[in-house]
Amino acid sequence: MLFDLDLANAIFLFCLVLGGGLLLITVLLDEVVGGLFDALHIGFDIGGVTLMPPLLGFVAMFGVGGLIGTQVLQLDNGRASLLGAVAGAAGFALVFGMFSFLKRSESAPAFSLEDLVGQTGRVNVTIPARRFGSVFVSYAGTSHNLTATADAEVASGSAVRIVSIAGGNLVVEPLARAQGGIPNA
Repeated sequence: MLFDLDLANAIFLFCLVLGGGLLLITVLLDEVVGGLFDALHIGFDIGGVTLMPPLLGFVAMFGVGGLIGTQVLQLDNGRASLLGAVAGAAGFALVFGMFSFLKRSESAPAFSLEDLVGQTGRVNVTIPARRFGSVFVSYAGTSHNLTATADAEVASGSAVRIVSIAGGNLVVEPLARAQGGIPNA
């Protein structure tokens, strides 16, 4: 027989298949699994990395190390388990390191419209009184063309200050009024 399947090897094989399979599912469906845990209010992070993937890496590599110990190195079950634990620790560290790297390489979260209150912009499309036009605003290193409204008509090209947010729209006022009636020089 190619593979001696006693209780220890069955446990190692189970750990390899279960840990490896769940780790693969976690990697492929991270948003779904993460959303499920978030909905259930389950989660524990270390440095922004959830513990589930590294733990699954440990379980899978425990199985691999144990099988290598019993089948390749012909170790007894106790020593194979120790080898499995060392391989599992290496698997934990490897998966943790990869997920840490991926987490750090993610872009910063998108800004909220609320972050724009107090910022200035320039009217792109004239804003009729209590109607909608558009405003260019530079924020977070990029220019944004956003829908805006105002109490009084604001002509295209006018400088404005964002005073609040209404739904998904900016509420602006001319910069001259925002500065207490002093015309913009």
